[in-house]
Amino acid sequence: MRGLYKKRWVRSVAIAAMLASQIGAPLVYADSDHSNDDNTLTPIKHVVLIIGENRTFDNVFGTYQPPAGQTVWNLLSEGIVNSDGTPGSNAYLATQYQANDPEAYSVHPIKTEAFATLPQPKVGGPQTALFSTTSEVAAIEPALESADDYLLTIGGTGVSGLLDTRFPADLPNDPFQITSYIPYSSYSGSPVHRFFQMWQQLDCDLANATPSNPSGCAADLFPWVEVTVATGSNGNPQPAGFKGEGAIAMGFYNNAAGDAPYFTSLAQQYTLSDNDHQAIMGGTGANHLAIGYGETIFFADSKGNPATPPSNQIENPDPQPGTNNFYTQDGYSGGSYVNCSDPTQPGVKSVMDYIKGLPYAPWKKGNCKNKAYYLVNNYNPGYYGTGQVAYQGGPNDFTIPPSQENNLGLVLGKHNVSWRYYGEGWANGTESGEQLNGNGGYCNICNPFLYSTQIMTNPSLRANLKDITDLYSDIQNGSLPAVSIVKPDGFLDGHPASSRWDLFEAFCKKIIDMTKANPSLWADTAIIITVDEGGGFYDSGYVQPIDFFGDGTRIPLLVVSPYSAGGRVVHTYYDHVSFAKFVEKNWNLPTISSTSRDNLPNPVASADEPYVPLNGPAIGDLMDMFNFPH
Repeated sequence: MRGLYKKRWVRSVAIAAMLASQIGAPLVYADSDHSNDDNTLTPIKHVVLIIGENRTFDNVFGTYQPPAGQTVWNLLSEGIVNSDGTPGSNAYLATQYQANDPEAYSVHPIKTEAFATLPQPKVGGPQTALFSTTSEVAAIEPALESADDYLLTIGGTGVSGLLDTRFPADLPNDPFQITSYIPYSSYSGSPVHRFFQMWQQLDCDLANATPSNPSGCAADLFPWVEVTVATGSNGNPQPAGFKGEGAIAMGFYNNAAGDAPYFTSLAQQYTLSDNDHQAIMGGTGANHLAIGYGETIFFADSKGNPATPPSNQIENPDPQPGTNNFYTQDGYSGGSYVNCSDPTQPGVKSVMDYIKGLPYAPWKKGNCKNKAYYLVNNYNPGYYGTGQVAYQGGPNDFTIPPSQENNLGLVLGKHNVSWRYYGEGWANGTESGEQLNGNGGYCNICNPFLYSTQIMTNPSLRANLKDITDLYSDIQNGSLPAVSIVKPDGFLDGHPASSRWDLFEAFCKKIIDMTKANPSLWADTAIIITVDEGGGFYDSGYVQPIDFFGDGTRIPLLVVSPYSAGGRVVHTYYDHVSFAKFVEKNWNLPTISSTSRDNLPNPVASADEPYVPLNGPAIGDLMDMFNFPH
């Protein structure tokens, strides 16, 4: 871990400038004379995916009220909270429990009793603002409109201790409005959001299944997981007086009180999904891999075949002796690989027994190849931005070896569809841009193509990896590729503790404003805004388990386009791989691989249960988010 981030593995390595052919290179096709950019099923010729960080749908849109004629599933509509942020008549639906799990990991540990009051959140974020002046912001951070530069000069917590004393020590056992205690523009804590922890937070048990929730996930162990294990052990014993992250997971922002104003406005004007999900239980790394590969990837040998990682890098969520749920091997410098083909591996049997009992058959073509150890959390990618191999091997190298698995970038390139990944802080591949005292900057674990041998060893393909300033130039010059994936730096990505949601709103606003300022580009562009995962925040929505790896909680998804206007709320079931399905359908491309989730069918739902696919597992292709002319 470096700087402010427990999930960032940003390197500030000083590497020589990239080859001249990689600097300012044009869009690259497999055959530049036969571009397929305009050969689309729909009027959309440019799709831009912006990926923020760590928010569930209810955390952002928990009290959102859609235009007349539209319905939404959120805390307010379920009666869990009122529009003023107070507990609603159905608040009991979100009651959180304590549990007992002292021997072997369980996705459904034995619940003991409800929390009398929720544990006080742990403080998160800088005590004072990161930047002192707007001129300092302007000198380092290019991704805000000048009127928004001040946002990085405010928001410090003012709290010096471990616990966030801005929140009461006896929070009621209900979802709570964060801005009842702190300003919307203030930094706050970050819940745990790792693989086995997220499975436990959802507390899935088929004995609790209903027609609207056939997975039986109760989502009632969020604070308990926080206070028993939190971010992981790294193989170390449980610290004395361990308190974890408290109960910030139960916090939400209140649209009715003016929180998340820009995204609320976008939802009123364009199209919002209230049934989109993170594809993988756990954090940033695996979920960005799902966007690029349609699945997560495995630890590989030099030929690309499954291999066995060092033992200290293999997850073991069984509790340490004498603890209640404090994992044996898990953490940012500990376990992050799982061999789900072997039910004797710690944690695997509990998840697989649940998955196999589902009323529909899980995705049998998906991962869990024999003897393959899959990355389920955050490790460094196999390459530096310059194309240099980053993986050195050994038990203390928390870097996944280079991968030869197919990915979306390779599919696009092979079929002559232009693409780029715009990661803020790229700095010509040195990954060192937009930093303040070593913090912020490029998110290397967010770039799925840094894991790819085929892309990173090919200068022409590697030239598709760009910085945020390249995105702005491409928008202004009308040279935007057909498919763009955009990632903010660590200051603006919306991640709790290290960033804020208003900063991510401002990041997106600049891109949308610039695109609209180019009318010919805006006319055939779709801007899709989402996050990598729910960040461990509570959510009341339905979750469809697809395979061993997920899905996880609902996350926000907005589509901003001339073809998505109207303030609609779409209930079709989606996850991250729905983006690949949209791209493949729009540009008539094959799926990424035989095991990637883009092979799943589109959902068929009933009028009575529009959120639950009748043909599960199934994920949509995002086409329902648009109103195309017929």
